[in-house]
Amino acid sequence: MKNPGVAAVLSFFITGLGQIYNGQITKGVLFIIIQAINALLMYALIGFITFPIFWIWGMVDAYRTAEKINKKTNLSGSI
Repeated sequence: MKNPGVAAVLSFFITGLGQIYNGQITKGVLFIIIQAINALLMYALIGFITFPIFWIWGMVDAYRTAEKINKKTNLSGSI
């Protein structure tokens, strides 16, 4: 069981950490790399748009993925 709140909070602090918590290592590392690129894009001003959008998306994705994992676990356990 994964706690969706913990996943979202981890992604709040470091985008991609919630995905790693959920067991999606490759996706989490990719999110971290993309967010680092977004941070560098702040020098070109576009990062001020892309960084917060991707940050929020990372939190929502981590939360929803944890919920899906729990749903699968509950379905498997009840059979």
